[in-house]
Amino acid sequence: MSDPAPRPLLFLDVDGTLIPFGTPTAAGPGMSHGRREASVLPVDAHPLLHKVNPKHGRRLKAVSCDLVWATTWMSDANDVLAPLLGLPALPVVDWPDSDEVSVLNWKTRGLVEWAQGRPFVWVDDEISHADQQWVSTHHHGPALLHRVDPRRGLTEHDFTVIERWLMQAR
Repeated sequence: MSDPAPRPLLFLDVDGTLIPFGTPTAAGPGMSHGRREASVLPVDAHPLLHKVNPKHGRRLKAVSCDLVWATTWMSDANDVLAPLLGLPALPVVDWPDSDEVSVLNWKTRGLVEWAQGRPFVWVDDEISHADQQWVSTHHHGPALLHRVDPRRGLTEHDFTVIERWLMQAR
C-alpha cells in the first residue's frame, strides 16, 4: 500500500489578509509596508491588531490543509496572532535576503521552493497575474494563488473559494 498523498499547504499572509487595512490609506504613521520592517514593530504597538477576527482561527483550523505562516511577521505571528486566533504554533517560511527586483511578488519563488511540489494555497493581498503565471510554469503540483482585498481581509467568500479548491485538488 502506498503512502497517502501529503495534505495541501495553506500559506497565510497577515497584513491585508488577517489584518484588514480598511482603506488603502488606513495604515497609520509608523506602520511599515516593507518586507523586513514589519517584523520589527513592537507587537503591542501594531495599530490595526484589533481588526483581527478571532473567528478566522476556527475556519482556518477546519480547512483540510497544513497551515504555514508566509508573512513578514515571521515568528511573531506565532507569538501574537496564533493566540488571538486560537491556533497552535505554525511553521514559518524563512525568507532569504534578496535585493532582486522583479515583477514577481518577493514571496513567490520562496513559497514554490518551500512547497517542494506539494499542492498549496497561497492567501495574500499582493498576488499578481505574473505570480500566477510563474507558479503555473515552475510548480509541479496544483496551486491556488488567492488574492484577498486588503481593505476587507479574509471574507466568507475567500474561505468558500479556498475550501472548494481544496475539495477539487483532492
